[in-house]
Amino acid sequence: MSEVSVPEGLIEQDRVTDWWSTAVSRIRPGEILLRGYPVEQLIGRVTFAEQIWLMLRGELPSPVQGRLLEAALVAAVDHGPQAPSIAAARMAATCGAGLNSAIATGAGMLGDTHGGAGQQCMEILGRVVAGAQPQDVVAEFRERRAYVPGFGHRFHPHDPRRDPLLALVREAVDAGELPGRALTAGLALEAALAEGRARPVPMNIDGATAIIYAELGFPAELGRGLFVLSRSVGVLAHAWEEYEGGARIKGPLPRPLLAGYHGAAPRDLCSGAERGRPRG
Repeated sequence: MSEVSVPEGLIEQDRVTDWWSTAVSRIRPGEILLRGYPVEQLIGRVTFAEQIWLMLRGELPSPVQGRLLEAALVAAVDHGPQAPSIAAARMAATCGAGLNSAIATGAGMLGDTHGGAGQQCMEILGRVVAGAQPQDVVAEFRERRAYVPGFGHRFHPHDPRRDPLLALVREAVDAGELPGRALTAGLALEAALAEGRARPVPMNIDGATAIIYAELGFPAELGRGLFVLSRSVGVLAHAWEEYEGGARIKGPLPRPLLAGYHGAAPRDLCSGAERGRPRG
């Protein structure tokens, strides 16, 4: 039986089309498949949080998984205009940048220091789940005078988002829907942080959502990505509010106020001391 030869042109075409080969979506005339599901079957039947899960994980979540993901996304959408990412987006909006640019400005500021604590906390939770002692982890941070990511808050003595999120996790663990290892690790870290202190250092939004994302099986990097996705909702709302307000070129301070200055005293380039300096 003779072999069927494949035209060289088709081989080259496959090499080109496979360059961006993906398992996420297939787009053809009249067809949009998302992880294999026709989009028309998803519309009106799955929530946005469930759709996020599907796109990232390849399968639809269970009801508990979808509810926990949605709760975490809702909890982190905004923390007021004083948050640098929100403030930057508002300033961008008043400078004539398009709404997409204002959102990108805010989201682009979510890095290791502002927006990265959730991912960092997930990494620490992973260490404790793997066997590290919470007291040893806390001692490491105290030795270098660093904050433990996911615990304590500049504004809230007790973050109001902690309890309802952890209650949902506890409910799912008790029902056998989640393993509970990240929850146990997070609470153990919280207890270790409270040792020897007059006031405890309770978990914040980053710690609570880190527990949820870890319990749901997301890698730490996706924990940060999900936070950015959530906070972009607040960025959008604040940027749009500035657009609607019509203000122009709002800086970080109200116009009557000027930033402090601690540079050289006023000096005259034409003074005798300066005049004798050679030019070159």
